[in-house]
Amino acid sequence: MSRPVLTDFFATWCGPCKMQTPILEELKEKLGEQVEIRKVDVDQNMEAAMKYGIRVVPTLIIEKDGEVKEKLEGVTRADALEQLLKPLIEEE
Repeated sequence: MSRPVLTDFFATWCGPCKMQTPILEELKEKLGEQVEIRKVDVDQNMEAAMKYGIRVVPTLIIEKDGEVKEKLEGVTRADALEQLLKPLIEEE
């Protein structure tokens, strides 16, 4: 049983990335341990950014069982993320 993983690819200099952070904190409060949320600084982890083809920050990648389910570029609202994650949580 694996839970979905949401990875936030961001940069410290990126304004929209700063807007995404409280949205992810809200999502974490709502979904708790049902979802793992990771943050990856693209300037510090260029290999990871290249692996996932990150061209825009913020980009959110949702994975389940090692498979990319969604790739979202730009700031994404908590309710939209929750709608994408719920079916993956319920698969368990």
